[in-house]
Amino acid sequence: MSLTTTLSPQQATFPGTPAPAARAVGVTKQYGAGDATVAALDDVSVDLDRGRFTAIMGPSGSGKSTLLHMLAGLDRPTSGEVYLGDTEITSLRDKRLTMLRRDRIGFIFQSFNLLPTMTAAENIVLPMRIAGRRPDPDWVAAIVQTVGLDGRLGHRPSQLSGGQQQRVAAARALASRPEIVFADEPTGALDSRSGTELLRFLRTAVDELAQTVVMVTHDPTAAAYADRVLFLADGHIVDEMHDPSAEAVLDYMKNLGA
Repeated sequence: MSLTTTLSPQQATFPGTPAPAARAVGVTKQYGAGDATVAALDDVSVDLDRGRFTAIMGPSGSGKSTLLHMLAGLDRPTSGEVYLGDTEITSLRDKRLTMLRRDRIGFIFQSFNLLPTMTAAENIVLPMRIAGRRPDPDWVAAIVQTVGLDGRLGHRPSQLSGGQQQRVAAARALASRPEIVFADEPTGALDSRSGTELLRFLRTAVDELAQTVVMVTHDPTAAAYADRVLFLADGHIVDEMHDPSAEAVLDYMKNLGA
């Protein structure tokens, strides 16, 4: 385990080196106006490497979910820039940004967001069907096997446990081969066993399927599945940890006042 206490404001991308999967450059997000202005993020710069699992942690109100929403193009910063690969997304028009999210980003949220009238198999490929893209059957089969949904594909969400529904949502997020998957408290509504299964799947997706995963979590055990943990406080990235353990993350969060 290594702990770094200083972050460079922006890591340079040199010619011939791959761009980070996503990055924020001087991102600030403010709410309100005048004396009531609140900065959820304050001049945040960070690079997220391809093919790695990054967790984002911090006390309530630290800005961790706001940062994820900025990086995923779900909200726009007050100032600064966000990039997906080489594409600067903060200035994109709404229609083009929607298409970019659909084609290049996967999402896993605490709520499963499955259509109740469709089977698990239909829910998994639905975004691609909407986009007019033909799913790659071999890739989808590999995702289904990895997430452990064999034998449940014909079931509707009401016939599945919470853990199985979240695994369907995770499979849906990866089925289109996105450049990056964003997960916002994905284990928050799951029991410990189902949460562990989902985290193992995300870890496997990075290690064996070469995916990039960025996850907001409040759980040190969940963060321990990541390669890197970013710590936020008061709208700033204050630290990061590589090769984390649950114990090290928990100790750090105690010192951070979480």
